[in-house]
Formats: sequence, C-alpha cells, structure tokens
Amino acid sequence: MIVRTKQDLGAAIKRHRRAALVVNAHSRWGRHLYERACSLLVAAGFDLIGRYPVEQPAELESVLAAAADLGPDLLVAGGGDGTLSAAARLLAHRDIALGLLPLGTTNNFARTVGVPLDLADAVAVLSDGKVVDVDLGLAGDIPFTNHVGVGLSADIMLRTPPRLKRVTGRGAYPLTALALLARQRPLRATIRTGGAEHTFVTHQLYVANGGFHAGRPITADADADDRLLVAYPVGGPTRRGLLRDTLRNATSGHRRTLREEPFIAVGELWLETDQPARVEVDGELRGRTPLRIGLAANALRVMAPADTIDR
Repeated sequence: MIVRTKQDLGAAIKRHRRAALVVNAHSRWGRHLYERACSLLVAAGFDLIGRYPVEQPAELESVLAAAADLGPDLLVAGGGDGTLSAAARLLAHRDIALGLLPLGTTNNFARTVGVPLDLADAVAVLSDGKVVDVDLGLAGDIPFTNHVGVGLSADIMLRTPPRLKRVTGRGAYPLTALALLARQRPLRATIRTGGAEHTFVTHQLYVANGGFHAGRPITADADADDRLLVAYPVGGPTRRGLLRDTLRNATSGHRRTLREEPFIAVGELWLETDQPARVEVDGELRGRTPLRIGLAANALRVMAPADTIDR
C-alpha cells in the first residue's frame, strides 16, 4: 500500500475535499448534532462520499471500516473518546487522515490534539488545518489514543449508567466512583521498565499516551507526540488519598511536569498487579493484568490546527 507524505495527504484534502463522516449518535451529543455536522461540512466545501449516524454502539467498528473502504482522504469521526479511539485503531498506519468532532463527555484526545470543542470550530480545523502525525499507545497489541487504567476506573467503565453520562456529562464518573469506592480494595501494582521497578499500593493507576485525563491536563508537558507513556498512581492505599489526589490532579495538572513524582515517563513498560485486575483502554474493558504497554510512534495522521507543532 502506498502511503502519501502528510504534506501530500493534506494537500489532497484541501484540493479534493473527499471525506466520509461517521457520528456516534449514541454519544452524549451525537444524536443532536449529526445533521448540523453534515451541514457544516458541506458548507465548508467537503464532498461527503459517505455519511453514517451510528445508533448501536456494537456497529461502530464495522461502520467505520465501511467508511474507510470508500477511500476518502479524510475520515471524520464524531463522538466521545471511545469513538475516536476506535477510529484511530482502524486508521493506524493507513493513508487516511482522521478528523475529530468532539461530541463526548471528556474529549481527551481532541483536547490533546488541540481541536476546539465547539462543533463549528472543529469543522474549521478540518477545512483550514493541517495533517500531523501522533503516537498511539499499545496495550498488548491494542492501539489506544489516551490511556490504560487499572483499578477503580475499570470498575467505573463497567458500572457507569449511560443515562447518567447523558444527563450529567463527565460528572457521571465521579458520582459512580463514590458509589463504588466504599467496597473497593487497593491493589499492589508493579511497573518494570528499563531495568527499574516501581511498586505502588493504590486504588487507581493510569498509563497515559495523551495529555489529558477526565478533561483536565495530566501535566503541562505531556502530549500525544512526545514518544512517551506516562504512568502514575492516583493516591495511595486509602480512599482519602485517592480523593485527595483526584482533586489535586484536576486542579493542578497544568502546573506540573513529567519530572515530578509520581510520574514515570518511558517508552515501554510491563505492568502487573498482585491479583489479575480489569484493564480499561480508552474507556473500554480490554482484558486483565499482567500487560505490556508500549508505543507506536507517528502511527496516526490527524487533522490539527494549522499552528500545531508537528515533531
């Protein structure tokens, strides 16, 4: 398969405007904004060679594949982080750029890439932006855009009611966490990398590829194009510590750096826990520990704002 340079792909997008649109109509805003997304794209001069509102989440991956098979230069995906992660997995190492319409609850990947959350502004990026390369994480052999979570977050993904997400947005997650925390026990997590070993007793551990979690910056210097994974626990063995660090991360992430504790910034790691624990990958349950987590550098092409620094 011939893969164009990102400059040639970007030029083709601007010249031919051949795009396919897939919107997760089951996401928080997707059902309400699908028609407006179509109108905005057409008004921006895009030739929508395929347009798909997806009502059933189980059909999302097959619909994305069908859209990609049409051969667009740009595949526009609208939805939350789960939708955008599914599109990223499909388009990894392919000659199609991913366009982001952030219609979800936290929109971490769009924030990392710098895509505005307003729909009209996001479409403007597709029209006037540029194609950049970003890294994808690898949880085993599963590509991911944002993070791997072990501990409370996996239970939250399993237990958060979809209706609560639609009504309260990202507030659904802490509400569910509070309900689950009373009966959750901490886990002992060990990270091995480069000959070093780090052990944490915690209710929650993340390994992030992107720069945002729960809609907030992880640190001021984490992004999806730095060839680094960022592993970090949230709190220690007590529930109070988890709540304290969750609040600290939400309010001070933009002032912290990867050089501070407890962040571990590496290109690859091995994660295991004292007992096999559920693993969530970009908000979807994907097996259990132990797990190798690595990186696929520059694996995905994304439409980003024109002033984005592309390494």
